[in-house]
Order: sequence, then C-alpha cells, then structure tokens
Amino acid sequence: MYTCSQEQPELTTDEAKAAVLQIQGVTKAFGGLRAVNDCSIEVAEGSITGLIGPNGAGKTTLFNIVTGFIPPDHGHIYFNGRRIDGLAPHDVFKRGLVRTFQIPRELKSMTVLENLMIVPANQDGEKLWYTWFTPWRVGKQEDVLLEKAVDVLSFVDLSHLRDEYAANLSGGQKKLLELARVLMSDPEMILLDEPAAGVNRTLMRRLTDDIERLRQELGITFLVIEHDMDLVTQLCDTLIVMSEGTKLAEGLPEDVKADERVLEAYLGGQYR
Repeated sequence: MYTCSQEQPELTTDEAKAAVLQIQGVTKAFGGLRAVNDCSIEVAEGSITGLIGPNGAGKTTLFNIVTGFIPPDHGHIYFNGRRIDGLAPHDVFKRGLVRTFQIPRELKSMTVLENLMIVPANQDGEKLWYTWFTPWRVGKQEDVLLEKAVDVLSFVDLSHLRDEYAANLSGGQKKLLELARVLMSDPEMILLDEPAAGVNRTLMRRLTDDIERLRQELGITFLVIEHDMDLVTQLCDTLIVMSEGTKLAEGLPEDVKADERVLEAYLGGQYR
C-alpha cells in the first residue's frame, strides 16, 4: 500500500494545533468586484472539510489565494502555524499544501507513469553535474521514485494505464491521475476543486474511497470544493458555506443543509 513520509513542523500556538489551515480576514478584489470579502476559515487537522456555495461565491478564488496563485489584498493565511500568504505556489507546495484543479492539468503528451515521476522536487537528474559525474546516484533515486509511483498508481487503481498517454484518459481517470500526482509530493493537506465534476458514479466512489483512506491511514487533511450535496454529506465531517465572498455558515452537513441562510443563498436573493 502507498505510504508517505511526512515531516511535521512544530506548531507554535495552541490555536494552530487545532487548525492546520487558518484563513484570517482575506479579501481579494478584481476591479470593482470583491471576489473574496473579509473571509475567515479554519480547517481542523485530519479532517475532510467541504467548501460549498453558489456559483460566484469565491470558492475557487480562495483556493487560488491559499495556494499562492494570486495574492490577497488583505488578510493572512497560516499553515501549520506559519504564514504562507505571499509565498509563490512552488513554496506553498514545498510546505506540504497542494491542490488539484476543477479541470485536470495533466501533461497530455506524457504517459501516466511519467506524469507522476516528474512531480518530486529537486531530483538529482535535473542537475547536469550529477548526470555526468554520479550517474549511479541519479539512477538510484529514479529507482526509488519509480517504486513509489507504481505504489501510488496501484492505490488509485490506475496501474493498468501506467504506459497510456495522459491525453487518452477519461475525465474520471484524469481526476484520479490528479490525485496520484499530488500524492507523489507527500502532502500534509490537499485542496480538491470539484473532484466529482464530470466523473461517473463508479469512478466517483473510487475517488471518495481513496480520500477517506488517505485521511484514515495517513492523516492527510482535505478541503473540498464540491456542488454534489450527496457527496459532501457522505464524505465530509464539516461543511463551510461561502456566499458573496465570505463565510456564511459552518457546521455538520445535515445542520448546514437545513440552515435557512444557506437555502436563501442558493435559491433566493441575488441567486434567485
């Protein structure tokens, strides 16, 4: 079974110990539109937390801010008690906070296996000096990465497609490939952007089973954007609802689904 080695940084405050990710008063405007408006969210360590809300509520923009793709105008973001707002995406990635995208971004002209092999950072084969003077070192590392990639593909049930070009996968298989790619980085937390979109029910069950296993067996924390209410109700411990760029409600899935403010955000007001 796939395993990952995670080096846990020491947390600096009691508050940080309770929440692996803290988003404090984050705001982001594009011209006159505030896509995220003084938004504060906390995600408990080891949880599967759902982030839901109407289209245009700011969910994906918030993901982009947390992972460094766009900077916030105001506010702070802490991961494991350390500030990450303002870091570049690759630096956030190195901290163990990774994401998938609503539309998979596989490397189409590479095989499924190759898509995994290139993920780990600082590979010896990337350094010309090592390839010339210590090729045995490069080969040894590649053997280790290959073994890990094979294990990950087995975990997500894509072993039979390891030599297939990524462009030829179905939509659901590409979502599983995205999950496999982030697992190659030994993440502590994964942000999933609509993992069930365009996925048939069989592959969706496979994907949700993988998420639950990763939480239970490796302690990986998940924050999941999803519109499928049946899925988030079944999968998530906590639901956070965004509306008009800020947090509207938070609680157990059944409680959130019955909240009048949530029903109004989805069905009434500006979203009617």
